Amino acid sequence: MSVSLDNIKSAARRIAPYIHRTPVLTSQSLDQRVGAQIFMKCENLQKVGAFKFRGASNAVWSLTDEEAKRGVVTHSSGNHAQALALAAMMRGIPGYIVMPENAPLVKKNAVAGYGGNITFCEPTLQARESTMEKIRLDTGASVVHPYNNEYVIAGQGTAALELLEDIPDLDVIISPVGGGGLLSGTSIAATEIKKGIRVIGAEPEKADDALRSMKAGEIVPSLNPKTIADGLLTSLGTLTFPIIQKRVEQIVTVSETGIIESMRFIWERAKIIIEPSAATVIAVLWESKIDLSRLKVGVILSGGNVDLEKLPWQK
Repeated sequence: MSVSLDNIKSAARRIAPYIHRTPVLTSQSLDQRVGAQIFMKCENLQKVGAFKFRGASNAVWSLTDEEAKRGVVTHSSGNHAQALALAAMMRGIPGYIVMPENAPLVKKNAVAGYGGNITFCEPTLQARESTMEKIRLDTGASVVHPYNNEYVIAGQGTAALELLEDIPDLDVIISPVGGGGLLSGTSIAATEIKKGIRVIGAEPEKADDALRSMKAGEIVPSLNPKTIADGLLTSLGTLTFPIIQKRVEQIVTVSETGIIESMRFIWERAKIIIEPSAATVIAVLWESKIDLSRLKVGVILSGGNVDLEKLPWQK
């Protein structure tokens, strides 16, 4: 299937009993700082602390009973691993998670806490994929890719659906972009609900493969990106890129300094915890990369999972 607004609305109904409908917050001090009206969709307050729970839940609850009893499998060291483990546990089915052995201990513990059956492997993509494939063959589990999956894309689009239900007269929506699941789902929901709305992707300058892909007209892989926004290191997918190419106005890149400064501002002034990947959307406004002055701007704060021992402004 190609993902449509109807798929996103169906996803919203399917996952409503399991997810949080996250709040939309405003900050007068942020509005004054950036010269626009900002509406923050707080996916940092979602279960597992990230929007990823939407897509994982939609994928898990879309399985037939026969498929579900064999479980789900993925490889991930981040928020998707936690999200799929929890969604599987809530449906009462096995959740097999392949994690690189060098994944942060806090993430290993979180996945285990959500009931994930963890298999560790060498920290290479080849090892992750081959280990996942062995588990799939052994168990018959359904593969749930972190972003290159129609049900995941539709699930991620429900955040923008809710945002536009709450604030229908937005001029712009800004979403972070890594693999593109959130941005592609957001762009379908936004452009189908409100004609003329502008959808913008936010990306670190030091991991600018989405920008380069848009310019090249084909997927340019992310090679050895070095950014504090560790949730945005992946390349675009074969499903997400065409959607973004068609529906997203532009990708705007932001500096590491802009990410850190805007992240700290949100912590201090808005009193909410966001991770660096989420701060990219604030940094677009912070650094005035494009003129959005006096507009009503929705931003999707993608997550709030931060290693408190390694805060970026600590020396």
